[in-house]
Amino acid sequence: MKKILLLTLSLGFMALNINAQNGTITNENLQKIKKSYDRNNSSTIAISNAVRNNSIKDLALDKQSAKKVDHLFKYRVDVHGITNQKQSGRCWMFTGLNVLRPKVIKNLNLSSFEFSTNYLYFYDILEKSNLFLEGVIATADKKMDTKDVEFFFRSPVNDGGVWNSLVNLISKYGAVPKNVMPETNSSENTSLMMRLLKTKLREDGLILRDMAAKKAKNIEDKKIEMLGEVYRILAINLGEPVEKLTWRYKDKDGKISELKEYTPKSFVKEAIPELNFDNYVMLMNDPSREYYKLYEIKLDRNIQEGINWKFINLPSAELKKFAMESIKNNEAMYASCDVGKQLDVKDGVLDVNNYNYSALFGVKFGMDKKQRIITHESGSTHGMALIAVDVDKNEKPTYWQFENSWGTDRGHNGYLTFTDKWFDEYMFRVVVLKKFIDTKTLKILEQKPIMLPPWDPMFQSDN
Repeated sequence: MKKILLLTLSLGFMALNINAQNGTITNENLQKIKKSYDRNNSSTIAISNAVRNNSIKDLALDKQSAKKVDHLFKYRVDVHGITNQKQSGRCWMFTGLNVLRPKVIKNLNLSSFEFSTNYLYFYDILEKSNLFLEGVIATADKKMDTKDVEFFFRSPVNDGGVWNSLVNLISKYGAVPKNVMPETNSSENTSLMMRLLKTKLREDGLILRDMAAKKAKNIEDKKIEMLGEVYRILAINLGEPVEKLTWRYKDKDGKISELKEYTPKSFVKEAIPELNFDNYVMLMNDPSREYYKLYEIKLDRNIQEGINWKFINLPSAELKKFAMESIKNNEAMYASCDVGKQLDVKDGVLDVNNYNYSALFGVKFGMDKKQRIITHESGSTHGMALIAVDVDKNEKPTYWQFENSWGTDRGHNGYLTFTDKWFDEYMFRVVVLKKFIDTKTLKILEQKPIMLPPWDPMFQSDN
């Protein structure tokens, strides 16, 4: 018996030894790895000391890139003022409203204007809560570890969104001026409120799954009761949205308008009578997928009956062509990008040459845009209004500009200027009016959209 035990242990150690040679870091391998760091080399010593005592970004920053930028543009949309989303993930909402507000300013002859993001935010979270609970009911027959159930419970609600999220909200609830429903502490600092709502919704989701499994007949009544609690939390934190408002304004000539009563939907109709969301098209540059195709993302919406995120996938050069036409005609665009890549926020410049990490560490970083997408290295993270383009003598774009929503103390007075090369690498989508897009591209809208899953690596919401 003893011999058998010793033999078993011996075989076990042999197996461990074999496994140690198969993919593990053995001592021999570790010695080889260590050679990559030449600790006695004077350059290595200097770089190590610098990095250990300073910011990596400060050391990698190439100030020559920022010096080339003067933030002047041949073509620029007439925009008015910088907004501030504060500590919230509502960039998509600010961006969409920043695209629309120049129209209000022009139509009403105003000096400035701002929509209430808090009003729309209230309904956005209420509707997302309903969407989550409906999703839980629809997938109640599936196990908790299946992909679509995990999708719902991982993030029942969040601040993020895209252009179609704003379309859904304004189409259903209208919009109001900022002073009608101003910001609150919780609308500007959303993290704790959102964490509490997620906790409550996950709890409610389990209850609904259990009711669905038992074929309960009152499941809809229970869901409405749960949404009542969500409404209460939102109303305490954000205030209750108005159903009617009385509003007047002073135009830039000093004339005071008549005091009128509106609903949020009638206000939008009067302030932007030309607004028709059907005239807008989302264009995407995703090199990991076939170009000149129409795509739709399943469940990527904020309202149960609303529209999903749908887009035409095009080469970057095509996006630029239509974007330039829009800017030249004084039309700002919803746009989104991977803003954190190569951002010098102090000077307000986005340039692929801003930070030379390869030179600092002596290590090559070489993925292209497609590779960054499929490995989750890059994706759209932030929405901003695209408002300007500068060109060379041949009318080829050289620099572009965003109107951001981080306040005036970040970037160049609140704006971010980026190079044309950065556009290619880190711009992902723009929303353009159909009148600036050629017939051939618009024909793609007639295709049956290719449906993509909501957990696709490219499809993060803008925050």
